[in-house]
Amino acid sequence: MAQWTSAVGAAQLARLLNSQQERPAGPGSRRPPAYRALADGIRLLVLEGRVPVAARLPAERELALSLSVSRTTVAAAYEALRGEGFLESRRGAGSWTAVPAGNPVPARGLEPLPPEALGSMIDLGCASLPAPEPWLTRAVQGALEELPPYAHTHGDYPAGLPALRAMIAERYTARGIPTMPEQIMVTTGAMGAIDAICHLFAGRGERIAVESPSYANILQLMREAGARLVPVAMAEGLAGWDMDRWRQVLREAAPRLAYVVADFHNPTGALADEDQRRRLVDAARAAGTVLVADETMSELWLEEEVGAAGMPRRVCAFDPAGSTVITVGSASKAFWAGMRIGWVRAAPDIVRSLVAARAYADLGTPVLEQLAVNWLFSTGGWEQAVALRRAQARENRDALVTALRRELPGWEFAVPQGGLTLWVRAGGLSGSRLAEMGERTGVRVPSGPRFGVDGAFEGYVRLPFTVGGAVAEEAAARLAAAARLVETGGTGAAAESPRTFVA
Repeated sequence: MAQWTSAVGAAQLARLLNSQQERPAGPGSRRPPAYRALADGIRLLVLEGRVPVAARLPAERELALSLSVSRTTVAAAYEALRGEGFLESRRGAGSWTAVPAGNPVPARGLEPLPPEALGSMIDLGCASLPAPEPWLTRAVQGALEELPPYAHTHGDYPAGLPALRAMIAERYTARGIPTMPEQIMVTTGAMGAIDAICHLFAGRGERIAVESPSYANILQLMREAGARLVPVAMAEGLAGWDMDRWRQVLREAAPRLAYVVADFHNPTGALADEDQRRRLVDAARAAGTVLVADETMSELWLEEEVGAAGMPRRVCAFDPAGSTVITVGSASKAFWAGMRIGWVRAAPDIVRSLVAARAYADLGTPVLEQLAVNWLFSTGGWEQAVALRRAQARENRDALVTALRRELPGWEFAVPQGGLTLWVRAGGLSGSRLAEMGERTGVRVPSGPRFGVDGAFEGYVRLPFTVGGAVAEEAAARLAAAARLVETGGTGAAAESPRTFVA
C-alpha cells in the first residue's frame, strides 16, 4: 500500500481511544506500559474496522496533545504498530493504518462469516436465520410459473413489479393505512431503500438524527454518504424512545432526516408504544425533519400476548398527509436474508423522485425474487413462513438467555418480546476486547461501539437469536472463556482450540 486514502483527526482518534474501557487491574496484575496500551488501542480500532485501513493517523505531536501524553509515548506506540504490520510510514507523507500480510481486511459492517469458517467458529455477528422451508422453495417454484410473461419484456422495473407494488399497498390498506401503488417503490433490500433515501434527502454534510444505539450497517452507510450523525439516546431497558431528548434534538439540531426502528429495535429489542410514535411524528413535522421508519422487524413478535393484543399502529399511521414519514420494509428479516426484497412507502412525489434517481444506481430489483415475494403475499405462504420464523427465533432466544445466565451471571440484559437481538451489558468488560478474544475462543460477536457514534457503548455486545440448543450453550461457554481472557489481559491460560461444531 503506497499511500493513505482517508484521514483520522487527533480529536476523533482520542475520542475512540478514550471510549475503550480499561478494567481495573486485579491483585498481582501489572498494567502494560503507556505506549503498549496506546498501540493496542489503535490496533483494536483497526481490527474492528472503526478506523479504516489506509487511514492517515495524526502526527505524533497532535495526538500527544489530544491524549495528554508525551510525544515519546506516541512515537513508541507508532513504532510498535509499524513492527507488527499495522502501520506504514513514508517521510513527507505521514503514517497510515495497515494490516499485516495474510490478514483479512476488517469489515466496517456486520457481514456473515464465509461458509468455510462456520465449522469451528460460532457466528453471532449476523442477525439472520436459515430460510423457513418449505416456503422458500415453494415461493421460487411459484415465481417460476409466473415468470414467462415477464421474460418477454425488457425486465427493467425501476419502481418494482406493478403486481407486487399493488400487493404491498393492499397490505398497508388492510392495516388501516390507505395506500396506493403509486406510494410504493420496491428496492433491493432495506439497505437499498435507505441508501436511496439518504442520497435524495441528505447530501454530504447534512445532519441525520439516529437512535443511540442503532443498527451498525445503517450507521456506516450514512457515514460513507457523508452525513453528520446526531445521536439520540434511547430510554433505559426496553422503554423505547426518550421523547424529551428527541424533541430537544429535533428542535436544536434541525436534522434533515431522522432514522428510527420503532418495532423491536435493533439492537435493544425495544418496542415503541403508540403515544411515543404519535409524539415523534408530531415533533418531526414541527421541525421539518423527514422521519424514516424502519419496520423490518415489525412482524417478529415472539410472545403470543403481543400478537393477540395487536402491535402498535405503524409510524406512518400518524402521518395521514404523508409529508413527514417514509416507511421502509423488507422480506429479509421476517423471511430470509437471501431474499433481497425491500420497499419504500412514501408520498407519490417522493416515490417518483426515488425512482428517477435509480437510473444512476441499480436500475431495478430482480424480477424473480419480486415474483417470489408476491407469491408469498398472495397465497398466505408469508403468514405461515413468518409463524415458523417466530417459533424458531423464540426457541433460540430462550436457549441463549438460559445459557448466558448460567455461564455469565454478571452480564445484564432485558429480554425483548420480539426481534432478533439481545443487547447485553458485559459486566464492566470492554466489548471491543471481548470481540477480539472471541476470535480466539471460537465465537464471533460484534462489540457495542459498532452500534454507536464516536465510541459509545464500549461496555456492550449484541447477541442475535441465530443459534439454539447445544450451539447456544457452546456459544455462551466460549463467550465466558473470552471474558476470562479479557479479565487477564489475554495472558491467562490459553483457550483450547475451538472444536468443530455443526449445528
